[in-house]
Amino acid sequence: MEYGSIAREIHVEATPEVVYEVISTPEHLKEWWPDDADLKPVPGATGVISFGTGTPDVKVEHLTVVEADPPRRFSFRWVYDEGRTAAPGNSLLVTFDLVPSDGGTLLRFTETGFRERGWEAAVLEEAYRDHASGWDHFLPRLVAYVARVVSRP
Repeated sequence: MEYGSIAREIHVEATPEVVYEVISTPEHLKEWWPDDADLKPVPGATGVISFGTGTPDVKVEHLTVVEADPPRRFSFRWVYDEGRTAAPGNSLLVTFDLVPSDGGTLLRFTETGFRERGWEAAVLEEAYRDHASGWDHFLPRLVAYVARVVSRP
């Protein structure tokens, strides 16, 4: 198995503008992905997301916005050591590309940089599988959340 990148495509029943807001703003992000989020969707901005908030196992991840091109693309680097500047080789790159499709949006998701981290084989494999299963859990939640957003009066 190749552990270099994760790629998913999903169709979302909403415009790219709506989907962009849901993938790039803290108030929407925490409805489908992390328990808490603090970031500005502006290139170069840094922020944090948290999983397991309120538990002893809380996990905080720092992230840096790489690209914010509404409503077409949003990308960020994450999984890097606190106090470091996110860069290729020390972080993972998540990219959401949004393409109008059949009255909704085709969301093309990629996460890359696993091999570039230089992790030993067992760590690389575990991180890759953890992220792949995580995105398989969270991306359907994104679709369901967007459906609730667009159905609000």
